[in-house]
Amino acid sequence: MATVTETASPFHAGERAVQTRMGVRERIEAFARQVVRPFMPGEHRQFYSGLPFIVAAARDSDDRPWVTLLAGEAGFISSETATELQIDAEPATGDALHGQLGGSRDIGLLGIEFSTRRRNRVNGRIRSSQSGLRVRVDQSFGNCPQYIQPREWHAASSTRQSSAIRSDRLTAQQSAWIRESDTFFIATGHRGDSDAACYGMDASHRGGEPGFVAVADGLTLQFPDYSGNNHFNTIGNLIEDPRVGLLFVDFAGGHLLQLSGRAEIDWDSPAVRTIPGARRLIAIHLEAVVEVRDALPIRWAPVSEGARSMVVVGKVAESADVTSFELAPRDGNPLPEFEPGQHLPIEVNIAGQRHGRTYSLSAAPDPCRYRLSIKRDAQGLVSRFLHDQLQIGDSLSVSDPAGEFTLDSGRRPVVLLSAGVGVTPMMSMLAQLVRKADERPVWFIHGASDGEHHPLAQEAAALGSLSDRVTSHVSYSQPNPEDLSGVDYHRHGRVDTELVCELLGDLRDVDVYLCGPLPFMSELRDGLVATGVPEQQIYVETFGPGA
Repeated sequence: MATVTETASPFHAGERAVQTRMGVRERIEAFARQVVRPFMPGEHRQFYSGLPFIVAAARDSDDRPWVTLLAGEAGFISSETATELQIDAEPATGDALHGQLGGSRDIGLLGIEFSTRRRNRVNGRIRSSQSGLRVRVDQSFGNCPQYIQPREWHAASSTRQSSAIRSDRLTAQQSAWIRESDTFFIATGHRGDSDAACYGMDASHRGGEPGFVAVADGLTLQFPDYSGNNHFNTIGNLIEDPRVGLLFVDFAGGHLLQLSGRAEIDWDSPAVRTIPGARRLIAIHLEAVVEVRDALPIRWAPVSEGARSMVVVGKVAESADVTSFELAPRDGNPLPEFEPGQHLPIEVNIAGQRHGRTYSLSAAPDPCRYRLSIKRDAQGLVSRFLHDQLQIGDSLSVSDPAGEFTLDSGRRPVVLLSAGVGVTPMMSMLAQLVRKADERPVWFIHGASDGEHHPLAQEAAALGSLSDRVTSHVSYSQPNPEDLSGVDYHRHGRVDTELVCELLGDLRDVDVYLCGPLPFMSELRDGLVATGVPEQQIYVETFGPGA
């Protein structure tokens, strides 16, 4: 791939520097240019309108970053246009940002739905604060569901006037609050020398097991930075400006603990390797603390109430590095139905520590069983555990299926394009399209390196043979001598735009679903748009598979 130019890049210099350091610069730039938009897609606007709260990051009059929650009754968030978001709420009395959200200040917003682990972000500028907040959208994009602890919210039975306690260090009680937390939010920002959309404030989420944030004393915190979407918005901001704000929420009581200070990044010391899954360690040197009591009109149920125990009833090797796990409910009750293409949040216990991941469901909806087909990542803590140690009869804690990568109900022909383990949600979609009374023509096009690394190959071929509406094509980029051309695969090469055009001809009246490695999705999406496929007819799975 040619070196990308930085013109209109969604990333500023700090973010680009971290991406380069981590070896993801070229591929994440190409992908982000497609998914980081200067407007909110319709599904994002609808998502925000149904939230009971939103996370907001901004600076106070002393230019110190803080993060808070804004909450209100149903519909308190709305958008008249795709480039504006109206929030009819303000920070509670005593909040570090109370009375500070005015003028044309930068603001970062994070919409998060704990029960479904869905989250979307908006970064922009405050345009008005006469009636709540009116925010002009500079950047809008979705985030993967990793590390989000599922919770159910409910309105508080009674509310009291908020009050605040301010100090420059943590009390013993506040330190204990932090140590017991499995979730916090972080505010970072960088305002460069222009009005480019890549500059501004950012609100982000961090999650882990209780105790993942260490409190060394009343003035210093430390937490691990796990693998994520490779945008490196938070870390990139800290490279340019180490000032940072943190927010811990008392979900049962509706209280907030706001912190502000400076961050220090530990990239690769021996201490990083002592924490499973950590890519970096971040220390926060505190400068200001605000505890806001009775800040919120809503509460959340404990995380354990949203999970369900399921037992492994099948374990099947699908390829050299992909294994399928069939799960059945331990209580025998029917499972929630899911939409083909959605993913399943799971939680495993490894050496006494809970770890959450999200994997695509790889079979048609079934009220009795779910199936996950998971690739073993040599560096992946959870995938290695699942492949190497999880056995039939063992249990997993599972939340309800979620995700927006689902089949549209229109009438256009369907094109399922995948590579590698990206085939997993496509299998669910293909099974649904074949087995339901759906008259749409279907193209199932998949790319693998060779037969040894082609998961679910026989199942895909069998499904395709059930309907004359399905046309299948498989390409191997590096076939083995034992792979039979015309039997195991149709073409030696990669799945690319040229191949898709050759197979389908006119692509303007189709719905395309893409899943696979980032370079694969980036190149295919760009190529298909160039051939005339409308962007709104291309659906991309944007969450990163759990490791």
